[in-house]
Amino acid sequence: MAQNTRKMTVVVTGSSGRTGRRVAEAARAAGLTVREASRTRGFDWRDRSTWADTLRGADGAYLVYPPDVGSPEAALAVGLLAHEAVSLGVRRLVLLSSRGEEAARPTEEALRESWADWTVVRAAWFAQNFSEGPLVEGLRESGELVFPGGEVREPFIDVRDIADVVVAVLTAEDDRYVGRALAITGPRLLTFGEAVAEIAAATGRALTYRPVPAREYGEHLAGSGVPAEEVEFLVDLFESLLDGRNSYLTDGVREVLGRAPRDFADFAREGAAAGVWKR
Repeated sequence: MAQNTRKMTVVVTGSSGRTGRRVAEAARAAGLTVREASRTRGFDWRDRSTWADTLRGADGAYLVYPPDVGSPEAALAVGLLAHEAVSLGVRRLVLLSSRGEEAARPTEEALRESWADWTVVRAAWFAQNFSEGPLVEGLRESGELVFPGGEVREPFIDVRDIADVVVAVLTAEDDRYVGRALAITGPRLLTFGEAVAEIAAATGRALTYRPVPAREYGEHLAGSGVPAEEVEFLVDLFESLLDGRNSYLTDGVREVLGRAPRDFADFAREGAAAGVWKR
């Protein structure tokens, strides 16, 4: 299916979130009309009555399911929305998924069964998890990251690269990415401790990383008010995904964009310059 990007409208779910915000920015920069889809914009994954008005008249959509693509309810919701999108003429759908997450596979399969021109983007751990969300507070306030990452090595990916890949897939003038799962990573393998050390070097602060068991981290989440069901899901997720299964690089970013992915050191320098980790 060829795309005319000058007239293309794309729905971006999670448009106020970590990836959706960047996808919306990259899509606008590419000349696309962006239809933001979030609760503040009248879209709710858990309310099917909000879907049609969001999808109608669009050409493609970026799908990100909160809190995680492997959540127990994700497959049903993504499958239903994908079918509704196709029925309304929205053919090209791109789903954000996760490398090595077996719980995400039913959601990916639900997308495949929708008869859409689908693509799955399986991303590595986000570099921006260190600068946005619950992890940044510890680094900023106490100078310590407490997390169940052990000494596993991850190819942290800059979320801006995810956004650029998604937009390139949505606007491709042929079907080269249709029916494919693209694995994308950053250019280097780093432990969580090494990542924190790079942030420390960029900020000039004495930041440290303290690995803890996933169950201990789950107790911390529960104490912070995270619902018990979500805590259990996250503990299981960390115990599986952070076992070394993802300690390898891929050429996905270069294949799609024709360039190397952004390096973690660049992310750290930019974040430090913006005062992200300033106490």
